Amino acid sequence: MRKLTVAIAAAVVVVGGLWAGSLIKPSLTIDAQALSAPGNAAHGEYLARAGDCMACHTSKGGAPFAGGVPLSTPLGAVYSTNITPDKTHGIGNWSFEDFALAMREGVTPGGRHLYPAMPYTSYAKVSDSDLRDLYAYFTSGVSASPQPNQPADIPWPLDTRWPLAYWNRVFHDDTRYKQDSAHSIEWNRGAYLVQGLAHCGTCHTPRGVGFQELDLDGSSARYLSGARIDGSSPVNLRADKGTGLGEWNEADIVALLKTGRTAHSAVTGPMGEVVEHSTQYLSDTDLHAIAVYLKSLTPLSDEAGAPAYKADDATLTSIMTGHANEVGARIYMDSCAACHRQNGEGAARVFPSLANNPSVLAKHPDSLIAVILAGSRLPSTASAPAPLAMPPFAWRYDDDEIAQLATFVRTAWGNDASAVTASDVKRVRNQMGIEAKQ
Repeated sequence: MRKLTVAIAAAVVVVGGLWAGSLIKPSLTIDAQALSAPGNAAHGEYLARAGDCMACHTSKGGAPFAGGVPLSTPLGAVYSTNITPDKTHGIGNWSFEDFALAMREGVTPGGRHLYPAMPYTSYAKVSDSDLRDLYAYFTSGVSASPQPNQPADIPWPLDTRWPLAYWNRVFHDDTRYKQDSAHSIEWNRGAYLVQGLAHCGTCHTPRGVGFQELDLDGSSARYLSGARIDGSSPVNLRADKGTGLGEWNEADIVALLKTGRTAHSAVTGPMGEVVEHSTQYLSDTDLHAIAVYLKSLTPLSDEAGAPAYKADDATLTSIMTGHANEVGARIYMDSCAACHRQNGEGAARVFPSLANNPSVLAKHPDSLIAVILAGSRLPSTASAPAPLAMPPFAWRYDDDEIAQLATFVRTAWGNDASAVTASDVKRVRNQMGIEAKQ
């Protein structure tokens, strides 16, 4: 029976692959000038910073852009590829058209489909001239590495890639970014970066049943409205108060992208790497354009029951009078108050405020749980070089205690977010591969 099942699966793979190859062939249109232009490698390096290519294509301790970074998918882990100019394992033999096909359609020169863990759905918006400059950088400005590519940890027949051709047909829009005449040049520059190379939606936009981003270009309020991915909950970047950037100004956004911190907040988790390796290197003009675009986004929702914040000194009064005796409050006073203060406001640009913090008030508490479990480190940037760190507490508190601490933080000082359960903590801990307290 098992042999018959395998044979049927193999037949489906072969026939499906033939259908995909014959019915869905990606096309590519490139401006003639971009095809003949030599490309500007220096500008390409800047664009590679904007796209944070280093984060996904450079493994810890590995050669720059040689790949090997594991990327989680619902089917298993895939590994980023070598994009150095090595002719055997990298892209040294790729033409510009080959490079553009991979960037815009997620298809390699040999016809192999890339998993959308590579955000070609966003890179499709990048202009021909910018793609040409990126190609010039990766083929002439990067050192070649002979590191072989690592196969995906996805079992057969789920590792067959022809279904991705149909995924593209259903979910992929490969049109370039189009200027919106209703907005300023600055707004359009910000939209081009956010929707394209910076691929902010990859983490900050919720996904559907096909693991597709529910909005790629801001045509709905779902775009950049926050998500849940890999044991974290990237925050809402829209104008919602409390859970989003509604009470931030453009200077706050610029400061966060340039230094990883503001007077009242700071980045955590993967976003710290984005700041350290990508956004701190962007020009002030581009950072401000991004801020202008983000501040133009309307709120996701004003519906009743959404997490919110309204300043309230009841928590501080309870602590100061010795009446804060619940488990979460006691743990906070023992392990958190020294830095984040009894009023939850922390210290400007050093210890982020927990009151009115989007990461604390997020619909899903995953990022807050992850920080408590594993600790966090502020990025070291040219403008703020001190990599201040918060220690992990997974070794000190069990799942129930961490849940009560997180619940306290999400409901103190005027925060009004849902409670956290021990099962929430266990789920995030398992996703992060952290052992439970013994």
